[in-house]
Amino acid sequence: MTTTTGTEIRIDPAWWSWEGAHGGHVAAVALAAVRDRFPGGAHPVRTLTAHFLAPVDASPLHFSGTSPATGRQTATCVFSGHQSAGPVLVGSALFGAGRPGPSYAGRPAPDVPGPEECLPLELPHAPAPFADQLEIRPATEARPLVGGGTAELVAWVRFADGRALDAGAVITLTDVLPPALHARLRTPRPVPTAELTVHLTDALDDGPPHGWTLVRIRADHAGGGWAVDDSAVWAADGRLLAVGRQARVVRDAGTG
Repeated sequence: MTTTTGTEIRIDPAWWSWEGAHGGHVAAVALAAVRDRFPGGAHPVRTLTAHFLAPVDASPLHFSGTSPATGRQTATCVFSGHQSAGPVLVGSALFGAGRPGPSYAGRPAPDVPGPEECLPLELPHAPAPFADQLEIRPATEARPLVGGGTAELVAWVRFADGRALDAGAVITLTDVLPPALHARLRTPRPVPTAELTVHLTDALDDGPPHGWTLVRIRADHAGGGWAVDDSAVWAADGRLLAVGRQARVVRDAGTG
């Protein structure tokens, strides 16, 4: 388990991916650190952005940041994370209270079989040990590393420990499926996240749901050694919980 002692945080190696800690998990840890250390994050988080400067390793991780800049309806905190070798991430979190307003659901959950009708997918422990913390059941015919025609994966996902789907858990879920390009490839290659932004919806305002989520990740473009992945996370009842977008570096198959 990722542990915090005072201002010292150590990422659980169970959340490793390729050469360092899983990016979505690190972003969730950053959110928790912002809320714990910088007063003003009492309202629901609406957006979290993290720029990953270097892989996060097992050494102590320390966060610093600005006290939230508070406006009439929002508060924003800019933060950075450091390890012994230097800075490893920078980012920001936007908080805001809920209020009456119009509703619109323009991104419905895909029409797929339920989780009880889908078979589990076991991702290899190496290089992605973090997958052991999850149960993943593909909800379409697409699978990673089968050379499909579309860079998209859709799967039912839940945490093995049954944790509530709070903001940190949902942020993690935006990044738990293999990179969308892996749906088109046959040979695994590292596609690490350079930047991740997650927008959370008001579905979490009344408390976190539990259990299964439906997660979709897809890439509309890749080139020049980069790819842009879009992800979405729905609760089992079809409510959209979050959307994410990340810039990824596409490395050669033989690199770590």
